[in-house]
Amino acid sequence: MKLYHYYRSSAAYRVRIALNFKGIPWQTELVDLRSPASAQHTPEFRALNPQGLIPVVADGDTTITQSLAIIEYLEETHPQPPLLPGSASDRAQVRSLALAIACDIHPLGNLRVLNYLRSSFDADENAVNAWAGEWIGLGFKALEQRVRHTSGDGRHMFGTEVTLADLCLVPQMYNARRYRCDLQPYPGMRAICAHLEALPAFARAAPEAQPDAPPATP
Repeated sequence: MKLYHYYRSSAAYRVRIALNFKGIPWQTELVDLRSPASAQHTPEFRALNPQGLIPVVADGDTTITQSLAIIEYLEETHPQPPLLPGSASDRAQVRSLALAIACDIHPLGNLRVLNYLRSSFDADENAVNAWAGEWIGLGFKALEQRVRHTSGDGRHMFGTEVTLADLCLVPQMYNARRYRCDLQPYPGMRAICAHLEALPAFARAAPEAQPDAPPATP
């Protein structure tokens, strides 16, 4: 199985966690999104994904785009350990939490959106951070209220086991810190994230652990 990814992509981060969590061997295919490489716009990559977005998983003759579709595919083809609970109602709750992040928060802070703000509206980094922080804050405020009811132990978004929702939370928290969001109003979310980030599957998937990550500054 090949994963086309970039170290700082939060969508790819989700898939890396899923692969690690399920113990699926995978081959790295790096796609440098940074200018001047902009490998997502090359004809070779566009042939793989016409949207020019990552992640992409190639499993034999099967090519899959979109992080949640990829993770659902992994869940169906490698059901153990599970990322979705047993009952239909519980699965719906987990998907609801995941989609609140992946569909309502994440897209407004995507690289192409932020680059458009910079290029078309002359937004400086303070304005870009404020934009991202506005939408992250609105989403996190609602999620903080929800996890008071859905978390079973204060260490997971839902119940007491790792689920799809957790795979979405950790990368979004990484983005929130990157854009200097104030996370103090979200103690429940911070506690869950701290627990998850310490788990091996999450730690190995972290941006800083990827081969294309820049070396840490002293």
